[in-house]
Amino acid sequence: MGKIEAVLNLEQIDLDIFRGPVIETSLQRTFGGQVAAQALVAVTSTVDGDKDVHSLHGYFVAPGRPEIPTVFLVDRLRDGRSFSSRTVKAVQNGQPIFVMQASFHRRDDVGPEHADKMRDVPMPEDIEPEYDRLSPTQKLLLSEWSDWDIRIVPQDQFKHNPYTPSQQVVWFRAKDRLPDDDTFHVCTLAYMSDMTLLTSAMVPHPGVQVQEASLDHAMWFLRPFRADEWLLYDQVAPSAEGGRALTKGKIFNRDGDLVAYVVQEGLTRLLRPGAEGVPTRNGTFYTK
Repeated sequence: MGKIEAVLNLEQIDLDIFRGPVIETSLQRTFGGQVAAQALVAVTSTVDGDKDVHSLHGYFVAPGRPEIPTVFLVDRLRDGRSFSSRTVKAVQNGQPIFVMQASFHRRDDVGPEHADKMRDVPMPEDIEPEYDRLSPTQKLLLSEWSDWDIRIVPQDQFKHNPYTPSQQVVWFRAKDRLPDDDTFHVCTLAYMSDMTLLTSAMVPHPGVQVQEASLDHAMWFLRPFRADEWLLYDQVAPSAEGGRALTKGKIFNRDGDLVAYVVQEGLTRLLRPGAEGVPTRNGTFYTK
């Protein structure tokens, strides 16, 4: 997978029309976080600098082909005093692969404040990666995400909510120093937010082989953060049924501030006998 600076470097080819670069990958389908992050770059480029994105809602309507560029078509829905709204369609060969709506809010509004607290977990430096215990797919994805430091907290090292059947806690950050630009870090976190979240639905089902794919993705940006500093991704999967799983994730900075919230529904369809999932471009297949 390419450097995040290359992933987010969109070319403007006309007013409100952008083109994303081809990013080298071993995966046969474009990583969903890449498409969402590039779509966010496109819409952000059309909004005045006095507003920041506070939410996005997207649907993955078709698998992307990583070997060809993606074109992003932005529609300016509204520019108000406090809020701006945009939609964007990601297109390959004339067909949409992803659609998203994003909302932007002025920076200087004030109001009451509160937030959930971060659960008590080991610090990332205290977590020893257990590479040998990962599934082939997890190993493949970690090799794709080699620019990111991802540390899954062992299940016996955090207190579980007894009313939530599927829980997973992950520390992650960009390994390299990223540009000092708030928008860049927001778009980077949109990319990162698709990492590991759907796998949280499989925690109660070890060894079960499924086809996984993101179906939709919603995200709220709550407080400032840096994507090259440690962030804790507290993930739960409230439901899995009918080949789909609903997942949610709270993202905290190391100081315990809640900086973002993510909700995603994904495909968790049982593999047919003899079928395999997560194809790579060289024809090798991996299963969860």
